[in-house]
Amino acid sequence: MARYIGPKAKIARKFGENIFGNPKIGKILERKNYRPGQHGQSRRRRLSNYGVQLREKQKIKYAYGLLERQFRRYFKRAEKMQGETGVNLLQLLERRLDNVVYRLGLASTRGAARQLVNHGHFLVNDKKADVPSYTVAAGDEIKVREKSRKLQVIHDSVKQIKGDLDSPWLALDKASLSGTVLKTPDKDNLDPIFKVQLVVELFSK
Repeated sequence: MARYIGPKAKIARKFGENIFGNPKIGKILERKNYRPGQHGQSRRRRLSNYGVQLREKQKIKYAYGLLERQFRRYFKRAEKMQGETGVNLLQLLERRLDNVVYRLGLASTRGAARQLVNHGHFLVNDKKADVPSYTVAAGDEIKVREKSRKLQVIHDSVKQIKGDLDSPWLALDKASLSGTVLKTPDKDNLDPIFKVQLVVELFSK
């Protein structure tokens, strides 16, 4: 199955949650707080435990733009790490380069961040990094390449940032269009919208 590239609002309405963190999608959900489609406003059927667990996995896959095979690889990595598997999983996903670019506010969405990274617009520790799944570590510096500093899409995104970042494990320098990974995000820094323990239970069957 290919990566989903359709309307994000449709997916958010399917889950009834703004899994993409996009303010525009949040406004759409306020107006249309029901599932998309002809029968979207009819009563929802009750999901089985398996259905609830599967739904949670799908939420994470859609939010981070992952294919099933990619997701399973991340889960296996998380299992081998010390600590809680679910927390490890979200930490790995948060440390993807495309997600970090998004969290820093250098791109308005994860999809836009992925595209910018793919096109080679960023450096990690002064080295070109064009792989969206690259895993950053504490102390890494991510910055816009000199040749890409005039890209309007990046400046428009940075202008939307008011005050501190929502991700305290990252630091942004707007003037230099660069950011630093201060630490690995801890449990309190992870998005509570994802009930990752349900995914752990799904894979433990």
